[in-house]
Amino acid sequence: MSIKKIIEGKKEWRAHVSRVKSLPQDYQIVYKEIQKYLFKVGPVELNEGTGLLSEILSFFEEGSAAGKGVLEVTGTDVAAFCDALIGNSKTYADLYQESVNKKVNQTMEK
Repeated sequence: MSIKKIIEGKKEWRAHVSRVKSLPQDYQIVYKEIQKYLFKVGPVELNEGTGLLSEILSFFEEGSAAGKGVLEVTGTDVAAFCDALIGNSKTYADLYQESVNKKVNQTMEK
């Protein structure tokens, strides 16, 4: 990865964080919990910029502008909201499971 890409990525992230900070407090709290959840669950595409997180942020900005509370936007089960967002995404858990199965199968074939 080039220095230029790293700098561009940092600028993009700072702009993203600035948008998060402009949300109402309840939206910020839920956004940060979603971010933590997604970083732990690990959809692989989170390493490819702010795509999914930016989509969530835009969704939150629209909800806030419409005068809705954050839980009206996400529902009360925020983890289920996250799971629905990444339902078709490959996660790090998926990669790990594939790795384990591959190693076991290779060992058993010997």
